[in-house]
Amino acid sequence: MTTAFYSHPDCRGHDMGDGHPECPERLDAIDDYLIATGLDAALERREAPLASLDDLGLAHESRYVGELRDLLEQIAVDGRRRALDADTVASAGTWAAVMRAAGAAVAATDAVLDGAIENAFCSVRPPGHHATRDQAMGFCFFNNVAVAARHALDVRGLERVAIVDFDVHHGNGTEDIIAGDERVLMLSIFQHPLYPYSGAVPMGTNMVNVPVPPYTRGPQVRALIEENWMERLDAFRPEMIFFSAGFDAHREDDLGQLGLVEADYTWITERIKAVAVKHSRGRIVSCLEGGYNLGALARSVAAHLRVLTAA
Repeated sequence: MTTAFYSHPDCRGHDMGDGHPECPERLDAIDDYLIATGLDAALERREAPLASLDDLGLAHESRYVGELRDLLEQIAVDGRRRALDADTVASAGTWAAVMRAAGAAVAATDAVLDGAIENAFCSVRPPGHHATRDQAMGFCFFNNVAVAARHALDVRGLERVAIVDFDVHHGNGTEDIIAGDERVLMLSIFQHPLYPYSGAVPMGTNMVNVPVPPYTRGPQVRALIEENWMERLDAFRPEMIFFSAGFDAHREDDLGQLGLVEADYTWITERIKAVAVKHSRGRIVSCLEGGYNLGALARSVAAHLRVLTAA
């Protein structure tokens, strides 16, 4: 089985300032751990291309895309950081990073659908699942997974895709974009209440939202996934599956208060991969979202990738 690993140095150029948890060192920690453990040898490394404005327009309003492009290009020239909200800061390298992050997701989707690879992991930043149709928020500018899912549907002609989001925070941006689009089934599990304080009531019938209270641990999360996700996902028969792969539900991550460990990420990936093998020809594209304790992030990504690379 061929698993591609998409990334690009430009993704490290986005810098929201000293002490910000969504930092360039996140990608370094992943790379270092994969090399140290030898898992890197099982991956086909690919350079993330730039997304096009048309790609972004699949998930975002054209006015938003144009205004954010103009702002980020201006920041790239003058070099002065600007806060879009209390959590989300743009720097000189942000425009290139967001275009590489979305571009990775689209390129991975094409490579999987073309049969060049079986699945892919996009080790990119900034993350995307809080970006709505017309708003940057929660460290996110463009919604990488939503762009890729819509590319699979609107450009490549698939009829049904699933998005699986196991980040500790609710993927409100993805829900905003795809709510009511019955071609997409979104499955998510997240701590509630927690930023962005949404998701308790789904926005559409194509959502399976599982909010869980703080300090929920792995066995309970597994049981809830089995009970709430699996029958619905199997009945949907997705032709491709996308992961919003956030690893901040790990018990060592300070941005949430859930209690997952690496074995839980292994289990989640195995359960979803089994559905992909059954219905989707094994076609999976996974995009990095959260995960801010560097050690836990690196180990959890490796656990996720070991399942994706397994025969």
